[in-house]
Formats: sequence, structure tokens, C-alpha cells
Amino acid sequence: MSIAVIAGLGNPGQKYRNTRHNIGFDAVDRLAATHRAQWKHEARFEAEVAIIDVLGQKRMLVKPQTFMNASSRSLGAVLRYRKLLPDSMLVVYDDLNLELGRTKLSVSGSAGGHNGIADLLETLGPGFSRFRIGIGEKPIKAMDLADYVLSQFSKSEQTYLAEKSAEFIDQIQLILNVGLEAAMNTINQRKANPHERND
Repeated sequence: MSIAVIAGLGNPGQKYRNTRHNIGFDAVDRLAATHRAQWKHEARFEAEVAIIDVLGQKRMLVKPQTFMNASSRSLGAVLRYRKLLPDSMLVVYDDLNLELGRTKLSVSGSAGGHNGIADLLETLGPGFSRFRIGIGEKPIKAMDLADYVLSQFSKSEQTYLAEKSAEFIDQIQLILNVGLEAAMNTINQRKANPHERND
């Protein structure tokens, strides 16, 4: 099944802008901007939605506005409305088990402590694909996980991610252009560090 829906995960509202947990929102925002696509609120999906055309096929970009741990409420409504299975969806989200700016494409695995993915797995099942963007591990092991993922990127981190953003978009475009398996061979080719999950 080709990818028809690209969902960026995050939390709605100004207070969550530039936080680590919202890197999925940021990525699909940049993808929409690349295609000059306009976002509009769709109440039936509890989401912001934009449409892009890739290789003559319309793809829907979605930013759930339900807060992270209820992402499936929004994305489930999208899939049901469009009569799609989860394997037609690519989910873009943050991963603290990957170093900052590192990306990984996978089609299976656990939630890895990510509440949005845990909610999707519980409600929709494991069929969707995942494009993970590293936000780096906690600087202090004792730091509360929620505090860390809801913290803002530093200025230097924002600059670095802005430089990497074109690479993120190119990789998502690659997935849409050549399919998951071929894209995975390219995106995941760099050897993971010992502390990084390899699922």
C-alpha cells in the first residue's frame, strides 16, 4: 500500500511551539511549505489538514489537534473517512533514543515510551510506518521525561535542526517516491550508536 496520509505528531497551541515533542508538527509544516500547500482546520478530524501532490497522487498531511496521547482519535477518523488501512499512513514524530537530527524509518516495533505512538498502537494497531527524528537523550538521567520532551530546543539546536530540515523533507519525499523498502535502505544506512534502538 502506498502512503496516502503523512501525520506529524505534536501538541496544539503556542506554548508547545519549538518543543522537542512537536518536531513531527515542524516536519510536516516544512513539507507543506515546500509544496506551497495551505493548512485548514477540519473539525470532523480534529486536525489541521493540507493536501500535496506527489507523482500525480494526492497525499494528505495531518496535524492532530487532540494532544499527543489522543492522536488516534484524530488519525482514526481520517483513516475511517477515507476508507484506508493503517499501512497507508506514515507517522512523523520525535525519538529521544536517537541523537539530535538523526532519522530512522521503520514499519514495526514498540512505542519506545512515546505516548502518541502507544495510543496509535493500542487503537489502530501496528500497521502504520514511522519516520522518527532524533531529539537526543535527556541531559540528566533523573530528569522527568515529560519535562524533557516538552522543553524547548536551545538556539543552537534550533539552528542545527533548521540546517537538517531539508534532509528530513528529502527523506519523506523519497519514501513517497520510491516506497518504504527502498527508502529504508537509504535512510537507515548509517550505523546506529550503541545507545540507539535499532528496531
